[in-house]
Amino acid sequence: MKRRALLTGAAATAALPFSTAQESGAGFVDSNVYLGEWPFRKLPHSGARELEPKLKSLGITEARTGSFEALFHRDLDAANATLSEQCQDTIFLPYGAINPTLPNWERSLRRIKDEFGMRGIRLHPNYHGYSLDDPRFIALLQSAEKNDLPVQIAIRMEDVRTQHPKVSVPDVDTRPLPESLRAAPGVRVQLLNALGSLRDSMTLERLGKLGVSFEIAMLEGIEGVRNQLDRAPNARLQFGSYAPFFSPEAALLKLQESILTDTELTVLKTGVG
Repeated sequence: MKRRALLTGAAATAALPFSTAQESGAGFVDSNVYLGEWPFRKLPHSGARELEPKLKSLGITEARTGSFEALFHRDLDAANATLSEQCQDTIFLPYGAINPTLPNWERSLRRIKDEFGMRGIRLHPNYHGYSLDDPRFIALLQSAEKNDLPVQIAIRMEDVRTQHPKVSVPDVDTRPLPESLRAAPGVRVQLLNALGSLRDSMTLERLGKLGVSFEIAMLEGIEGVRNQLDRAPNARLQFGSYAPFFSPEAALLKLQESILTDTELTVLKTGVG
């Protein structure tokens, strides 16, 4: 059976565990969503008006959302302003982009919080050209901690095997992160699209004990969620679809195929537990 046919046929089954919650208004949180145009191919449901009903139909009532434009645009304040406007009166909670290698990034952080009313920060170190031991990144973590803004770090946007040959971007190296977090022990950090490349259970456990969370968009394998929880129980997993780059039904199938306790499912759905 073709993958598209499989996803289409199984989507309704995958959503069954959430139907009661959806009807009661409980819903769940998608921690990894983007709006805007991906520059290398046309994505379905790329706009807020198209994507919101799709997510809501699957029981998602809150989506933490970044901007594809933030990867390549030089004026991140403009990209953040556009994202903030797109997210008004929707289920999308905007996470603003900051590049700490640019001058006046501190001003951008203030605008994210005070002017745009954004819920957090989403970083793309591999596209913006800095490592996780860069002093400017550490200063950003400290500022986020001071302003009580959670930080999401996108480890991968696209598999290197399918990237445009003129725009080859390796995954973010997470090895310096534990040491950098010592400078901002209270900051809340989540790694997005990390489980496609970050598989070492000892590393996941170490980061988990430091309060770092992960999401499941790029977690692969049969009963992948169950296996991941067993291998690294301290690495907190949350639901993430990486929509619209990935079909959100695919993330639901990952929950459907794994045997999860009520507590584990609550943590995955809401990040609380």
